[in-house]
Amino acid sequence: MTLRLEVVPRYRFSDFILSPRRRTLIRQGLEQPLIPRYFDLLVFLIEHRHEAVHRRDIFDRVWNDVVVSDSALSQAIRTIRRTLGDDSREPRFIRTVSRHGYRFVYVDVVEEEDNGEGRLESRPLPKPPESSTPPSPPFEPLLEVVTRETTNADEEEAQREAAEMLHSLGTAEALERLGTRPRHAFARALLRDTRWDTPRGGVVPILGQPAPFATAAALIALRLRRAARIAATRWAAASFGGGIAGIFGGIGGGLLLVAAPGSAAPLAAVAVLAFIGMCCGAVGGAGVGAGLSISEAAFRSQRTIALLAGAALGGGFVGSLVEWISRWSLEALVGLQVDVGGGLEGVVIGAAAGLGYAVTTSGGNGGLAAPRGGRRLRVAVATAAACGLAALLLAVSDRPLVGGTIHAIAHASHGSQVELTPFSRWIGEPDFGPVSRALIGTGEGALFGLGLALGLTRRPKMTSDFAAPHKNLT
Repeated sequence: MTLRLEVVPRYRFSDFILSPRRRTLIRQGLEQPLIPRYFDLLVFLIEHRHEAVHRRDIFDRVWNDVVVSDSALSQAIRTIRRTLGDDSREPRFIRTVSRHGYRFVYVDVVEEEDNGEGRLESRPLPKPPESSTPPSPPFEPLLEVVTRETTNADEEEAQREAAEMLHSLGTAEALERLGTRPRHAFARALLRDTRWDTPRGGVVPILGQPAPFATAAALIALRLRRAARIAATRWAAASFGGGIAGIFGGIGGGLLLVAAPGSAAPLAAVAVLAFIGMCCGAVGGAGVGAGLSISEAAFRSQRTIALLAGAALGGGFVGSLVEWISRWSLEALVGLQVDVGGGLEGVVIGAAAGLGYAVTTSGGNGGLAAPRGGRRLRVAVATAAACGLAALLLAVSDRPLVGGTIHAIAHASHGSQVELTPFSRWIGEPDFGPVSRALIGTGEGALFGLGLALGLTRRPKMTSDFAAPHKNLT
């Protein structure tokens, strides 16, 4: 049997050679650096140069494992144009197709075999006229742009382009020249944010620099503003996923309770428990999902710590709120004083969800992770396992979750038919004991983590910005 190797061509156009096999873009014998996603975008446009490529298809191909805003594509096109020496007003290489996408329009593209051997050479560029005094780098005009107030999206994009150009000129010198002039904290935050999208971008420290807290606040606000719609969509999806998980948990638990020997629970208890599960799951998903979405959008370094902390804070906040409302309502309305869980449980389950999600998803390069197929299932299973283990530890520590709280309230109420004692007897315990708490708590936690992760990683068919007409920002 003869093995046929896949032929990967390389492309010559103008003074450039693009080699997908070597992942290099060469001009006049010098490599032109591009970050990986931008390189993939250029290859995709050249491969489909005979058609206008829709933005949706670009996102599905280049950002297939993350969800990003439409501005990320605009920024990528702008960077590629700058690398190619192209002009959006009179494009030689990439043309914007209004309300559709982009097209590579250079006609004379030579496609040739690339076997991965030999040097890549290109036709030499004409030498620029010699000058006795070389021009000084234009730091000052660019610094004026990144420190000024903006009033619209076009000015914001111009600021980002200026920050990217400052990185190309030299990050360290740009920061030194920036100093402590007015709005230096915002400019430093902008340079920190754009360094991830600039191949030659240097380190932009915050700690130990002027106004570190103002810079950090500006950086978080900058990133959240650009990803606000996506984060809100994921927050809602996480809440929905948690709610669906709660419904299934309530139905399953209710059916087991009704079927347990000696149980007096009516079939209607299944619907009641499903409703309670939905409410608890949706509220918990909203808190943990909000913490995860905001942290993932705002932090690109120390991602695992940020996701763990954000999910724990979000879970703890809604858990404490629910705990306070539940205790006040039970005492004020029916005179019951029951040990209702909430705050601590929310922190522990949230932290577990954040850890499981973080270790199974890669940094999204500015986007929010949206794995597909088997990878998405692995994220969901890992998150479910982490939440189930956290719930087990809480149950062992006698900290009640939803099922345990329902049993405590029912036990304290005379005549209640939804005590979980029949279920405990079914598994060999005389009362609702540690084994029952462990089984029910672990199931609740795992089911919540599964629904949360599936909702959080749901990839929308189109990014939020597609819903509105596109401005030609590039």
